[in-house]
Amino acid sequence: MTTLDTDIDMIPVIDKLNRDLKKAVVTLTDREARYLVDLYYTMQENRKRGDNQTRAMTESGEPHSVIAWVAGQSESLESRVRSLLDSYSMSRPIGQWSRGICGIGPVIAAGLMAHIDIAKCPTAGHIWAFAGIAGDGQKKWEKGQKRPWNAALRTLCWKIGESFVKVSGNDNDIYGKYWRGRKDIEEAKNLAGDYADQAAAVLESRRIGKTTDAYKHYSQGQLPPAHIHARAKRYAVKLFLAHWHEKAYEFHHGTKPPLPYPIAIQGHAHKIDAPE
Repeated sequence: MTTLDTDIDMIPVIDKLNRDLKKAVVTLTDREARYLVDLYYTMQENRKRGDNQTRAMTESGEPHSVIAWVAGQSESLESRVRSLLDSYSMSRPIGQWSRGICGIGPVIAAGLMAHIDIAKCPTAGHIWAFAGIAGDGQKKWEKGQKRPWNAALRTLCWKIGESFVKVSGNDNDIYGKYWRGRKDIEEAKNLAGDYADQAAAVLESRRIGKTTDAYKHYSQGQLPPAHIHARAKRYAVKLFLAHWHEKAYEFHHGTKPPLPYPIAIQGHAHKIDAPE
């Protein structure tokens, strides 16, 4: 989980939850929305821990009424934060478009709106870089250097990928099916030895126990299944963000963004249109 912005006073933000949602959405800033998204996921994790604790104490016959009460209060506040983010995400066209995508709920939609300033992103590549998923998503930085991506947005992208995997069997799903198709391609390339150089580089740069399943695959010149799974997820998320950028750019500028260089100049790439 990402850490919350400590320079934002929590009390005024939470106090907005007690007001009319419509009024709160009008006055809610992107900075506050970012805070609320982080707060929501933090509360969600705390509630899950509380539920697990209550369940364990119930099974052991221990008294747990106070813990159950706290968990109930946490769930109530969590629901109120989600309601506010629901209204916030529906307050702009790009949020409405995002909510129409299977697997994208109010919190994720709000997080994208709050973290990405489309006026500063002339291409989808700018969003990928800001989220830390450009290229193979393995970019690192040296000690003392500033992190080259937004950690909260990167975490949000991971959640998007997980969501696409979960809804891949849904009839209304779009990007989960791209994940499945890409995973088939990645697995075939992996078996063909296309990633042997990458596997060797991982063995050279990381300490991996020789008794692990991962080492077995890397030493055979292949990427482990978890690595292939992550690559396929990243493909689906980057495609979604490319479409998000296309729609957000159009809503903001009133015109479609320029075609990517490989399509506009080199003419050898196929463009997948954003769903309406």
